[in-house]
Amino acid sequence: MFGLTSLGRLVALPMVVGALLVTPAEAKKTNIGGLYAISIAGFKIGKGTLSLAMKGNAYSAKVSLAPAGIGTLFSTGKGGAEASGWLVGSKVVPSKYRMASQASNIDFYVKLNQGSGHIRSSDVAPQFKPNAERIKVTRRHKRNAIDPLSAALMPVGRAKDSLGPKACSRKLPIFDGWTRFDIKLSYQGTKEVSGRGYDGPVVVCKARWVPIAGHRPSKESVKRMARAKMEIWIAPLGRDNVLIPYRISMDTKNGRLVVEATKLSVDGAASKQSARR
Repeated sequence: MFGLTSLGRLVALPMVVGALLVTPAEAKKTNIGGLYAISIAGFKIGKGTLSLAMKGNAYSAKVSLAPAGIGTLFSTGKGGAEASGWLVGSKVVPSKYRMASQASNIDFYVKLNQGSGHIRSSDVAPQFKPNAERIKVTRRHKRNAIDPLSAALMPVGRAKDSLGPKACSRKLPIFDGWTRFDIKLSYQGTKEVSGRGYDGPVVVCKARWVPIAGHRPSKESVKRMARAKMEIWIAPLGRDNVLIPYRISMDTKNGRLVVEATKLSVDGAASKQSARR
């Protein structure tokens, strides 16, 4: 089945979020929560949660993943991640990122310290085994790169751009502790959704995973990820220029993988809409 490490790469696809930068005296706190179902080929294998808090230009975010459905019979993995930092103008400036997970009886751990838009230090376990083919991650690769969860926070300059092409028009430079890759987004259109805590339009972005360093070019899983068809739907919640993930999907060797919201809430209040099962 699809492991947590691979799923983490998918969930690193953008949860497009922007924040209105105001002075501390005017800053209002927004809390956004989400429950998500994870399935492959129509079979539920896991569940996830998203918690995002924003106050002024500061943010903190948490995600968690756990097996569910037939996923309890396989090594789909479990764990979570958290990140914090600031939104400065149109840039995300993370400060900390931590991830801990377990899959196939192996413990994974990542701790990144960041500043000025760069990865300053990293602590990961387990380490990759030596392999001459693997493209080495250098200091250059860690410059102008951010952690996977902070990459989900993307400022949209103006509220009117949050439901148009500019919401998708970007490249995300991500370092997950082991590998450096880009997520390239492009605009596909909009859709109307309802019934899961949000009724209204979502922006549909096409996404592409581009390996940069830390990978082995000849490995079949790398080739498959690079050519996989990916898509993300993002929905505005909380503020006019804030969007969070509604649906993420991609092709895998086991079928279409889908991560989709079953319930969304703002400021900790439960949605008045009943969640779909």
